[in-house]
Amino acid sequence: MILHTVLIRFKSSISPDDKKAIFTAIAALKEKLSGMTDVKYGPNVSPEGLGGGFADALVVTFENAEARDAYLVHADHVAVAEKIVASAEGGLAGLLVFDLEI
Repeated sequence: MILHTVLIRFKSSISPDDKKAIFTAIAALKEKLSGMTDVKYGPNVSPEGLGGGFADALVVTFENAEARDAYLVHADHVAVAEKIVASAEGGLAGLLVFDLEI
C-alpha cells in the first residue's frame, strides 16, 4: 500500500469553501480510479506547533505504486493538482508531498 500525503500551505485568500472544493474533487477520484482505496483531508490539529506553516493536508491510500502512478497522470487529478498549486502560498513551494509504502 502507498500513503500519498500532501501537506499544503494555502494562501490566506483561499476560503474554507475553496479548500473543501479542492479536497472534495480529490475524494471524487476514488470513484473513477481503481486501486485508490481511501481519502482523508483536513486541517492540522497537532498541539506541538511543528507544522512548519503547513496548515492543511490530504492523504490518499492506494493499493500499490501502480495505482498511485495512474492517479498522478489522470486528467482529473492533473486539473485538481493545478488548482492546489495555484492555491498554495508560493506555488510548489507551498506543498510537501511524501509517499510512504506500508
